[in-house]
Amino acid sequence: MPGGPHIPLMAIRKIARMGHPVLKGVAKPVPDPTAPEVKALVRDMIETMIDANGAGLAAPQVYEPWRIVVFQAPPERAPEEIDEAEAFDHTAPLTVLINPEIELLTEEMEKGWEGCLSVPGLRGAVPRYTALRYRGVSLTGERIERVARGFHARVVQHECDHLDGILYPQRMDDLGELIFETEARAWAAARQSAQEAAEETDEEKADA
Repeated sequence: MPGGPHIPLMAIRKIARMGHPVLKGVAKPVPDPTAPEVKALVRDMIETMIDANGAGLAAPQVYEPWRIVVFQAPPERAPEEIDEAEAFDHTAPLTVLINPEIELLTEEMEKGWEGCLSVPGLRGAVPRYTALRYRGVSLTGERIERVARGFHARVVQHECDHLDGILYPQRMDDLGELIFETEARAWAAARQSAQEAAEETDEEKADA
């Protein structure tokens, strides 16, 4: 409408799935983070992430081989079973990070459940470093630098892995912990029963 408010056009992009070559390559640095085409891509990425109810999205997941990630790690995005130490915060608001770099602050790792929009329907227990510092550039060219721990650090590592052609199953140390989301409760119940049975056996041995 002439004279009406300008509404930026956004589009929900198709998400590449595990097996597509775009998810296996190393993404290219963005030469000019303030370029209009970068802003347009980021708008689409945010719209796509929100539509898919994701915690993050990397540019290669929408078939664009650039070093750009968007993510959100507020407490309400954390998995229900997350413990207090993993949930730590300082969690992150909606963040656009261009040409990110990660500096690990610890050698300590902790397993946590992850899903991925490029690996739909599955979840896996993935070991991740528990503390890191990340740096990058915003859409306005400003430097971003934050320390992240717990769920925040997990999200950053997951999304930045996409920029180097790595999906979370490649980080897993036990593929027996890769499950369909629909079977999560049954898997957890079976594991709990096995642990209880093992504890009872240990007690019987101690009494013998």
